[in-house]
Amino acid sequence: MISTLAIGDFSRATHLSVKMLRHYHEIGLLEPVAVDPDTGYRRYGSDQISTAQIIRRFRDLDMPLDEIHKVLTAPDVEARNRLISGHLARLEANLARTEEAVSSLRNLLDHPAAEGPVQHRYVPVTLAAAITDTVDVGDALTWYQGALGELKATVTAQGIAPTGPAGGIFSNELFADGRGQATVFLPCDPSPRLMGRVAPLAVPSVELATVVHAGSHADIDRAYGALGAYVTRHALAVEGPIREYYLVGPTDTADDSLWRTEVGWPIFRTRPTR
Repeated sequence: MISTLAIGDFSRATHLSVKMLRHYHEIGLLEPVAVDPDTGYRRYGSDQISTAQIIRRFRDLDMPLDEIHKVLTAPDVEARNRLISGHLARLEANLARTEEAVSSLRNLLDHPAAEGPVQHRYVPVTLAAAITDTVDVGDALTWYQGALGELKATVTAQGIAPTGPAGGIFSNELFADGRGQATVFLPCDPSPRLMGRVAPLAVPSVELATVVHAGSHADIDRAYGALGAYVTRHALAVEGPIREYYLVGPTDTADDSLWRTEVGWPIFRTRPTR
């Protein structure tokens, strides 16, 4: 006969609160072996202690309850381990993002004005291969990396030589509303044939105030902030999308400390006309 524990004793044995145990019962994650029909008191088997302890450890690792249920009901060890490995991989990715954010914050606190000098640059109309889409700001980095790789592969497949570094054009709505149009382009001559998402584009001319951001894009907002302050201070700002030029980027090296991104803010034309 299996020995049973009242819910209070089971709570002490497993370090799961009574409230949590009741919730786990309601959602079918950890059901008691018996429930008194008159009082509703729950009793748990002593052999359920290890299961409860496993659940608590998964919750300590922020595993969602539905995933814990899948792990506990997995048909075999391989399926269970795949689920656990998938969650651990997500934790590692989150940890990497957290470490990057901490490093960026420390750098910002230690060096509040670390961006380079602001320059003015006129960019003429440029023929390019381009991919344009509407994206969420949270997906912009992943989208840009995928689009950049596709552009370079397409241009190479068509035997076209790039004529300059790849760039990006990002609408004001992307920043203001969290969703908007984004374009990644690769200057080349001649223009490419339509292929998949890649299309020819004549990138418009523009006058830019620019600063070169060194390192990953996790803290590229510092370059944006430096430019925003500069153009406001000098009353140069005009409406128009922000540009980025990837002087050294992910298709050049996996070491993001070596990345160099020129960020450009559109300004009033300052170059002399002829």
